[in-house]
Amino acid sequence: MTDSISGFRVSRKPGKVPVMPAGALDGLRVIDLTSQMSGPYCAMILGDLGADVVKVERPGVGDDARAMSPHVGGESAPFMIWNRNKRSITVDLKQPDGLAIVRRLVAGADVVIENWRPGTAARLGLGAETLCGAHPRLIYCSISGFGQTGPYASRGGFDRIAQGMAGLMSINGEPGGRPLPVPIPISDIGTGMFGAIGILAALAARQTTGRGQVVDASLLETPIAWALYEAAQLFATGTVPQRLGAGHRTSAPYQAFRTADGWLNLGGGSNHLWASICRVLGTQPLLDDPRFTTPGLRVQHRAELEAILEPIFMTAPTADWLAKLEAAGVPAGPIYDYAQVFSDPHVRARGMVQEIDHPAAGKTRTLGVPYKLSATPGTIRRPAPTLGQHTDEILREAGYDEATIADFHARKVVSR
Repeated sequence: MTDSISGFRVSRKPGKVPVMPAGALDGLRVIDLTSQMSGPYCAMILGDLGADVVKVERPGVGDDARAMSPHVGGESAPFMIWNRNKRSITVDLKQPDGLAIVRRLVAGADVVIENWRPGTAARLGLGAETLCGAHPRLIYCSISGFGQTGPYASRGGFDRIAQGMAGLMSINGEPGGRPLPVPIPISDIGTGMFGAIGILAALAARQTTGRGQVVDASLLETPIAWALYEAAQLFATGTVPQRLGAGHRTSAPYQAFRTADGWLNLGGGSNHLWASICRVLGTQPLLDDPRFTTPGLRVQHRAELEAILEPIFMTAPTADWLAKLEAAGVPAGPIYDYAQVFSDPHVRARGMVQEIDHPAAGKTRTLGVPYKLSATPGTIRRPAPTLGQHTDEILREAGYDEATIADFHARKVVSR
């Protein structure tokens, strides 16, 4: 039984009723050939939006992220966070029948995502040229360290390497200190997001052209694309951006300040907000100080301004300052640790902490969906799968009979 929703091909068995309301990508089939974080995160976004994501894993081992600590009930907690809303099938790609299974799955799919080193997919017969040639409507997304073209295309890539080569580590940390990475693997996560954006754009284009296309996203280009201030400074002035510590490149005071019992973030770059800050702190004479009369001058004299303001903030606790700043209309906020983040009433009211039952780990918490769609909201319908949990189910859907499935198991082409 086949029908169409919003231009997407929808395949359902007669009588099958969805448990939850249809998501924006309901009926879309995604084959996830990825491991670690960037590719799986890309596929997770599509799954959150309603797509049926089939995760293809190695028998006995699975995605490398399954080994990441900590583990709960024998299952990797990190893996479970970014592999929800997926079904798992284990396939040995070293066997011809394993490759044939994947090709059959692709024949019924809308999207393929892979994050192997460039050239690997082609050697397996699962490259974009082969699969898109056989299936012109297919969207094929390749995620890699350096992209599919260029002098570095054949190199393997990791988040830390990308952060360094994209310039991000050169501006992170205290002035004169060692280059520091952003602890969150933002090249991995951001590339997964850019991959998903590219896939969604390609799906929209397919509704007009009837044809799919290849999406090429790389860990290196993601943080380069985010270097908005830094590129503007370098391109306009030729000055190489340097580390600023807690400061901001174009605004001051716009940074973290120590208080009597912790820290707060303050945003007061405009003259209007600067005047309000001075009233809260009792530093009105600074309004006439020639070092601080314009936003540009305050940036230029940022260190002097910080030396004046921080001792004042240290005379009272964070909560007191936040109450006064909020009453004055000045943007400010506490600096939370992650336990505080996930207990914050606003974060919880926005659904960013969710509970879900996992077959091995039991009731677990996971992150919510950050984009809120009014008519077709993203949902967490499934916990992350156990390794090979849906192997037989997916093979049956692909048209294999029970005898063939049993033979695959006997020859270790697949496993549960």
